[in-house]
Amino acid sequence: MTDTPAYEPPKVWTWNKESGGRFASINRPIAGPTHDKELPVGRHPLQLYSLATPNGVKVTVMLEELLAAGHKGAEYDAWLIKIDGNQFGSGFVAVNPNSKIPALMDRSGPEPIRVFESGSILVYLAEKFGAFLPTDTKRRAETFSWLFWQMGSAPYLGGGFGHFYAYAPTKIEYAIDRFAMEVKRQLDVLDRRLADNEYLAGDVYTIADMAVWPWYGGLAKGLLYGGGEFLSVQDYKNVQRWTDAIAARPAVKRGRMVNRTWGEPSSQLHERHDAGDFETKTQDKIEQAAS
Repeated sequence: MTDTPAYEPPKVWTWNKESGGRFASINRPIAGPTHDKELPVGRHPLQLYSLATPNGVKVTVMLEELLAAGHKGAEYDAWLIKIDGNQFGSGFVAVNPNSKIPALMDRSGPEPIRVFESGSILVYLAEKFGAFLPTDTKRRAETFSWLFWQMGSAPYLGGGFGHFYAYAPTKIEYAIDRFAMEVKRQLDVLDRRLADNEYLAGDVYTIADMAVWPWYGGLAKGLLYGGGEFLSVQDYKNVQRWTDAIAARPAVKRGRMVNRTWGEPSSQLHERHDAGDFETKTQDKIEQAAS
């Protein structure tokens, strides 16, 4: 049990203090912009505004996979949106009223089309280019089922386990135990599926894998919340196999680098405007040029 005193909720909740934790200074119970700031626009049809969190990586991996598959129309500019208040700029809120990364503007047609929510962006791109979304009914249904499984499950991983285990100002045993149990159950769901299937939809690599991998693949390698040992992630052998196979894909390696601002400088490509940026504009190259 915890020594934290029991909390008696008021009859009506009011926002009268910061919630505490790592992101307390930018959390608020209202939507909309806090300041005027237009978004930059590059030369490619697709304009991505993002950060290399798991949700952001989903989309950059998809775009790099499309380019690797020969879809030249998938060329894109990736602009960095740091989660430090920039997500509340008027230009970004106009693209995503929920003020979350990633957000996409498709300027390839007569009128720009905005797309927000990472799962929605994956489906939009898959349908636009006819790629990574099976056309046969059974595998298409399986792809959508796992895609939406991820969209519904990840809040337990990030907002639940990740928040209380890594970010909350106070360690609460009940909260950590509750969400650790659920995350381990989710890992077991994946492990059982991958025991008899190469990928989540069966024998084909799809947007479902692209959606699930940045979250649960990262967790399986101990890269999220420092919780790998705590959750015994090494025990999920089929998840480990699947994670390693996807991580080895060249497009995935590139997608992980885009809009990344932490880790080894050679793994960080803060903005991506051309395929050649991976060779010339990673942070190690920029720092060398500046020294």
